[in-house]
Amino acid sequence: MAGPTVPKVSRGNPMYILAQQLVNGLILGSIYGLIAIGYTMVYGIIGMINFAHGEIYMISAYLFTIFLALVAVFGLTSLPVALLITLVATIILTGVYGFSVERIAYRPLRGSTRLAPLISAIGMSLVLQNYVQLAQGARDQALPPLYQGVLRFGSAAEFVQITHIQLIIIVVTVVSMAALTYLINYTELGRACRATQQDRTMANLLGINTDRTISLVFVIGASMAAVAGVLITFNFGSFNYFIGFVAGIKAFTAAVLGGIGSLPGAMLGGIILGLSESLFAGLVNTDYKDVFAFALLVAVLIFRPTGLLGKPEVEKI
Repeated sequence: MAGPTVPKVSRGNPMYILAQQLVNGLILGSIYGLIAIGYTMVYGIIGMINFAHGEIYMISAYLFTIFLALVAVFGLTSLPVALLITLVATIILTGVYGFSVERIAYRPLRGSTRLAPLISAIGMSLVLQNYVQLAQGARDQALPPLYQGVLRFGSAAEFVQITHIQLIIIVVTVVSMAALTYLINYTELGRACRATQQDRTMANLLGINTDRTISLVFVIGASMAAVAGVLITFNFGSFNYFIGFVAGIKAFTAAVLGGIGSLPGAMLGGIILGLSESLFAGLVNTDYKDVFAFALLVAVLIFRPTGLLGKPEVEKI
């Protein structure tokens, strides 16, 4: 599987089809939103796009599977405990990758032109992609189904279903967004992030370590991508070294659609993108769902160039 896909539904009662596609779109949009947070946080702080972010998401899928295998080797049989340990370990190590991207691809070029870090990030994306390909192979990797519980609403012949894993995705997404919102709005790190975003020079004069703040933003963004990687791997069960490119483009689209630089906008853009893909695939044609999603982005940017929740950039003089 090259990335998150929209499940097909059989033709039947249009209301059930619509409801099922809304559920599928909400799940897909939650994943896009979690990945888009990394793009929007980095852009909000340093005004640049981290094009290696999709590969960070891809690496988290591999790390999740590796840690899950290690936990099984040590004989831990409780699935909830194993998943919790694996999730924490994956977030920590993926955060290290995010930190490394900032130190290698961005910090040395911070005083250069805006084009240089962009090229460096694209180069880092290719390095990470080929690094995983060489280390793990180019073939699709598979994770056996770990849990198959499902809830069904409707009759025996026509119904809307949502798996327990999909419910977990929604709950984890909501909790992650709530925790991140609290972190940014009510903690010392959040105040440092907002100060660095508004005026990095003044923040330095006030005693804020802006280098450390920017590094932590990369770590936080990578952690959100790790959560998405774990959830999508747990749900779909297959991945390869190329999933970061597809998911990264979609998440970047979601960030721009919602208003890049806005955390609520990233999640809103992800939900809208996921719903538009799912509805178009289920009700019109699966082959052109991406065309419709990107056409929606173009339409929004024509009438609102800053995105749905974005704010016009104010020139400092």
